[in-house]
Amino acid sequence: MKQLYIKQKVFSLSGKFTVKDHEEKDRYYVEGSFMKVPKTFSIMDASREEVALITKKTFSFLPKFFVEVNGQEVLTIKKELSFLKARYTIDAAGIEVQGNWWDMNFQVLQHGKVVGEVGKEWFSWGDSYRVSVINEEMETIMIALVIAIDCVKADEAAAASSAN
Repeated sequence: MKQLYIKQKVFSLSGKFTVKDHEEKDRYYVEGSFMKVPKTFSIMDASREEVALITKKTFSFLPKFFVEVNGQEVLTIKKELSFLKARYTIDAAGIEVQGNWWDMNFQVLQHGKVVGEVGKEWFSWGDSYRVSVINEEMETIMIALVIAIDCVKADEAAAASSAN
């Protein structure tokens, strides 16, 4: 099982940051678009080749994020119409998220089998998300999923602060 770490509170709509392994070596580089429509996050491997892309749909009644891995759309995160509390759904063929993904504490299943887990790591190299990859073929999807969920959370926080 591989452990990767994404530093918490580093995400912004124009952010650049890295995903590190347990030895604190950079494994992925993430770059957000700045003042660009649509908003995107590009995820690159250690050789700076793009392996995933997260795009926020621009002209949509409710927020929607698309996640592509190796040029293939693998999942969509979209806000559902709700009057009491923000509700989002994750649509992905064969991929399911169980647990509290809003608080970054969940398991990722592929066709009913656990392929990874995400949780907060309080005593690592600073507060971070720990991404445990059980099925290494799902590593890039796991990283893209965590970053996409954090994009959704940042987008929701920005919308809430501008409404006040």
